[in-house]
Amino acid sequence: MERRRFLESCAVLGGAAGLARASTAWGDAAPRQYARTRLVDIHGSPIKARGIAVDTNYVFSYPYATTPCFLLNLGRVLPAPAQLTREDGARYAWQGGVGRERSIVAFSAICAHKLAYPTREVSFIKYQARASATSGGGVIHCCADHSVYDPAGGARVVAGPAPQPLAAILLEHDAASDELTAVGTLGAEQFEPFFRKYEFRLTMEYGQSRVRQLVAGDTIVRELTQYCRQTIEC
Repeated sequence: MERRRFLESCAVLGGAAGLARASTAWGDAAPRQYARTRLVDIHGSPIKARGIAVDTNYVFSYPYATTPCFLLNLGRVLPAPAQLTREDGARYAWQGGVGRERSIVAFSAICAHKLAYPTREVSFIKYQARASATSGGGVIHCCADHSVYDPAGGARVVAGPAPQPLAAILLEHDAASDELTAVGTLGAEQFEPFFRKYEFRLTMEYGQSRVRQLVAGDTIVRELTQYCRQTIEC
């Protein structure tokens, strides 16, 4: 088995033990494991990788019920690994996409600058397939502060004030069933600052007991346009 596939298999297919064994391959900042959580549709049926439309924004909650993530099919095999650096200087290596075409990626949808995120009412951050007046195409663009990230490069910062990449969500793809499972994160998590900043809003929307509730079992995937009422263009 080639080296890149071996490292990815150790990291995402081997669970906690695999993540630990592969820690040196990830660099200074090793992945953090959370509950294995299957990606499903609103009816509870498993999401199939082949059914994820190219250049379409999907969102799901992980690793907490209140922390949204992007699921994207970039439509091409992605170069890997990408060498990235957190704001604290810790380095890590993002191992690329999953799926038969290795084009499917997932990242935290919490902007690394001022923690803008998709709400039920509005989203200032999203994947932008086409170029606009303010940024190139094929990027995750936060219109709140014009931080721009490259999802094909591990969500590295390519423009704007964000001090570090978006945290990556590690996915496992089952080739036999074509199903996807979230297994952990890689990079700089923003969860605690997010909870502190938005605790009142999250409590009103989800209830106090769910603000820091970890997801497990299944998590629902929706298109961003079905998740929030308005997406900001910039």
